[in-house]
Amino acid sequence: LSAAALAYSRPRLATFWSYAKVELAPPTPAEIPQAIDSMRAMVRGFQTGRLAQLTVREALRNGLVATEVLMWFYIGEIIGKGGLIGYNV
Repeated sequence: LSAAALAYSRPRLATFWSYAKVELAPPTPAEIPQAIDSMRAMVRGFQTGRLAQLTVREALRNGLVATEVLMWFYIGEIIGKGGLIGYNV
């Protein structure tokens, strides 16, 4: 049983780690201006009403990305304060 589980999971873990090295790496200094430009474009699109012209697929994708960012923020908060319940004030 354990040999079969190991044989099954080894290629999947290799794929996971190859994606994790790329996706979870901190941004390089060259990527920061690109991120700022994309944020400016998003704000401009919101101000000009482009938001109403999104397809359902694009809106769903944007919502999922925003949810992922929010969840990583909450996970960082939980790790930072050392527990699930409130700060010690």
